[in-house]
Amino acid sequence: MKALLNHPILKVSLMLTLFAIGFTALVAITEESTRDKISENERQTLLKAINALVDKKQYNNDILLDTMILAPTAELGTHEESTVFRARKDGDNVAAIFTSIAPDGYSGKIKLLVGVYMDGSLAGVRVISHKETPGLGDKINEKKADWILQFKGLSLTKPTESNWKVKKDGGQFDQFTGATITPRAVVSAVRGSLHYFALHRDELFIPVTNQNAD
Repeated sequence: MKALLNHPILKVSLMLTLFAIGFTALVAITEESTRDKISENERQTLLKAINALVDKKQYNNDILLDTMILAPTAELGTHEESTVFRARKDGDNVAAIFTSIAPDGYSGKIKLLVGVYMDGSLAGVRVISHKETPGLGDKINEKKADWILQFKGLSLTKPTESNWKVKKDGGQFDQFTGATITPRAVVSAVRGSLHYFALHRDELFIPVTNQNAD
């Protein structure tokens, strides 16, 4: 037996087998830890985006768990299920944060994160993704310009319906030099989001069982 174990070919095969087992185990451990890290990074990125609209001091529930799945709807421009996050303070409803799609951007659809308070006023709007022209349409991104910040505090009645347009169309919202289509699409999508909230507010805040405050 000892002589067999000392056989060069067998020794090499044994070493390769042990190496393969060790490498596979290492890959599995690394993949598991990486997956957890990626998941946590995604969670923190989402939470940061939500808190940019609704300050974390305004709610004390676990907002990433207090959610509801929304069916696709034309009012939000969605063609697949999306998630609404509900902010609550000591059990009282504060705001809903959900996804809205402007399908008619200059270079395709523009994905928005919209926050609406219980009184129907906007907590804020942020662009999640877009393919608009750099230097022109990309000014909808708050990292490029403060244009998107103007929606905070607005509602269906502030401004009036006729003013929920870009200035070129007779409304109050600025368009960008050389790029009217992009802001027009966003303004329309934000107004559609407010309409959706007004129609479905009670449904959006159906309580989650066993939801505890922090």
